[in-house]
Amino acid sequence: MAGLKYMSGFGNEFSSEDPRCPGSLPEGQNNPQVCPYGLYAEQLSGSAFTCPRPANKRSWLYRILPSVKHKPFTSVPCGDLTENWNEVEPDPNQLRWLPFTIPKTSEKKVDFVAGLHTLCGAGDAKSRNGIGVHVYTCNTSMVDRCFNNSDGDFLIVPQQGEILITTEFGKMMVEPNEICVIQQGMRFSVDVFGETRGYILEVYGAHFELPDLGPIGANGLANPRDFLCPVAWYEDRKVPTGYTVINKYQGKLFACQQDFSPFNVVAWHGNYTPYKYNLKNFMVINCVAFDHADPSIFTVLTAKSTRPGVAIADFVIFPPRWGVADHTFRPPYYHRNCMSEFMGLIKGHYEAKEEGFQPGGASLHSIMTPHGPDVDCFEKNSTAELKPERVAEGTMAFMFESSFSMAVTKWGLHTCQKLDKNYYQCWEPLRSHFNPNWKPGKQ
Repeated sequence: MAGLKYMSGFGNEFSSEDPRCPGSLPEGQNNPQVCPYGLYAEQLSGSAFTCPRPANKRSWLYRILPSVKHKPFTSVPCGDLTENWNEVEPDPNQLRWLPFTIPKTSEKKVDFVAGLHTLCGAGDAKSRNGIGVHVYTCNTSMVDRCFNNSDGDFLIVPQQGEILITTEFGKMMVEPNEICVIQQGMRFSVDVFGETRGYILEVYGAHFELPDLGPIGANGLANPRDFLCPVAWYEDRKVPTGYTVINKYQGKLFACQQDFSPFNVVAWHGNYTPYKYNLKNFMVINCVAFDHADPSIFTVLTAKSTRPGVAIADFVIFPPRWGVADHTFRPPYYHRNCMSEFMGLIKGHYEAKEEGFQPGGASLHSIMTPHGPDVDCFEKNSTAELKPERVAEGTMAFMFESSFSMAVTKWGLHTCQKLDKNYYQCWEPLRSHFNPNWKPGKQ
């Protein structure tokens, strides 16, 4: 959307006023007896009041009417959104899904909330410790409806179709190859411009942050300056027919009615905001001699657990880069992991499985389930000439990696009808190359 403005930085103390109302931020205090322009002051807390300063998150919103003015919440159907991890029996198999179907507008109008489908997850929103992986498939903009997640943060990864997200903090246009994060409690509405699909990583009980860089030093991976936050924008709009606020609370959906737009924030300041990031700005670190570094070098954002070095969830990407390692099988190695690995593909062809893994599809390799390159990838790269080459050109794959052992939903295993029952066959032709007469020679 032409003309949208942003502020840059990650976790900064921002302040913003809609230019139609200069001076709308109170000077020198958060909560004056009377706010400029007759606005209401409202704080949105993203952390406990007593959190250490580096982890303390809150913003002050100055709005035409406070969000407390609404009719009572009532339960509404959840559709395919769930936090029931016991719908079906556990399945430790390697799982792969073909691209998820986007409903045709001519058949049924589906907006962002109606198009949410939970694929897998673990943990519990009540105890504030867990994760959910969802896809969204929609074709219609939200009209006089907004969404509010009381359970956790949404990291949204568009795969097909740009989305215009209106929030209480302002507007963001998010295109495929960009991501955005809508943090817990922030109200937002999604406009789409055709058939639209993407992935969502939801975390309960922690917020996303930039990973520590350690020996990498001060610069690299996702740089703070490349994260963008919206600027204040308000609408003073009455909705006599009723504006619906949909609240995801303890894994269920509830709705309430009010007679005005919730996007009535004239000014705000704080460090608890929605934000977006363009994946092309990721500064890749890679091997330049031999062997592999772990895929953790591709971490964009992490939601840390209470155990040092162990994440509730990492968001990892595999962007275009140079492959130059000598004496090395360059694609991903065969692996069994104490973490769960959910992968999606935004565009292009993933190097380890060029055919079966498609944009808009997904795979899940559960804890300790073996996985790795298919037979074609192994054979080709075991004999390839190891010259410098571009890897993943025109491709963007990503991974949601979690320390939780994720359960797959009934929708994911059955209802969506996109599970590739033949996935295991990509490894069936692997053959033994063992030669008991091999002798050490010049390597």
